[in-house]
Amino acid sequence: MDVGAKLWEAVPFSILVLMEGCIIGLTIMAYTVMERGMSPFVFVAYTNALSSLLLLPYTFLCHRQRIEQCLFTLSLLLRLFFLGLTGVTIAQNLSFMGLKYSSPILVCGFANMIPTFTLMLTIILRTEKLDLRSSSCRIKLSGSLISFIGAAIIYFYKGPAIKNSSLESSYRFQLCKPLFLFSSSTNEHWFLGGILLAGGSLSVSISSIIQAGTLKIYPHMMTMVTFYSIIGTILCAIVSVIAERDLSAWTLKLDMELLVIVLSAIFGSIIRSTVQMWCLRLKGPAYVVKFKPFGVVFATIFGTIFFADSLHYGSILGAFIIGMGYYVVTWGQIKDDENKQYHSNKGLDSPEKVPLLHDQDDENHV
Repeated sequence: MDVGAKLWEAVPFSILVLMEGCIIGLTIMAYTVMERGMSPFVFVAYTNALSSLLLLPYTFLCHRQRIEQCLFTLSLLLRLFFLGLTGVTIAQNLSFMGLKYSSPILVCGFANMIPTFTLMLTIILRTEKLDLRSSSCRIKLSGSLISFIGAAIIYFYKGPAIKNSSLESSYRFQLCKPLFLFSSSTNEHWFLGGILLAGGSLSVSISSIIQAGTLKIYPHMMTMVTFYSIIGTILCAIVSVIAERDLSAWTLKLDMELLVIVLSAIFGSIIRSTVQMWCLRLKGPAYVVKFKPFGVVFATIFGTIFFADSLHYGSILGAFIIGMGYYVVTWGQIKDDENKQYHSNKGLDSPEKVPLLHDQDDENHV
């Protein structure tokens, strides 16, 4: 029984690590098809369109009663619109444009900046108090500082390539080129790519703040995701038509481009969300968020294998430092949540604050 329990404990860990590996694998494949000429705007439009087509029947089959109970007020529709705008349209278009101009490891690095950006926004919007006397606040600010140092290293210290190109390595690459699935450009616009990725992460942070407020109004997560994904898909289509007017760019063939679009849509819309929700129920949110920086490790390993000539020491160092900052900010947030939960429980335990009768309506909502 002990062996079986230990093996079962390893299942969520293994799945979440595998998930990060799959994310990086798909990111590298997307990077490759864009290097071969596919427009990032077209990629985002097709991927979101297919994701919405998959999410819609899935949501209706699994969450039909929740949809019927949903009352679409003007406030909720506006929130869904801004979630689709910030969390899908702006975030994904900036991120994939940034990927085209940089590398997958920078995508991982700036994705780990999301908690830092979210913390900064909550302080600016005054939804979170800046209490320097609190240890959790000091921890989160320290993590944010570490993340910004990592981002500065990525921006200002590209560093030498891990493996410099040579005539011999170029000759070997030419020999295996017909069978090689991955490619990279040596003329990366590093600084522009970093700015675009930072903008994408900032947009995700704005979306997460809106989403947190929306969940208080409409607590059905999967249904909400489906509706704002559809809105985001419509907005992505409008942006893509304006940005990419070459009709030939919209033509898809039975090749790697179509494969990456299908895999990204299936993974992003159903597999990833289902697995994360399962692990979240089993282990809690604090456990799930710990695995995001694993992407930097996978990006480094895959980058060294497939396109080491474009992998630089500065980007790896900066991405790992941002990952450290991610863990510190997350640790501070977990500590803050524990303190709030402790004070909440302490307040309920007080004889003066324990209600004599529970509200029947509240019990029906639970």
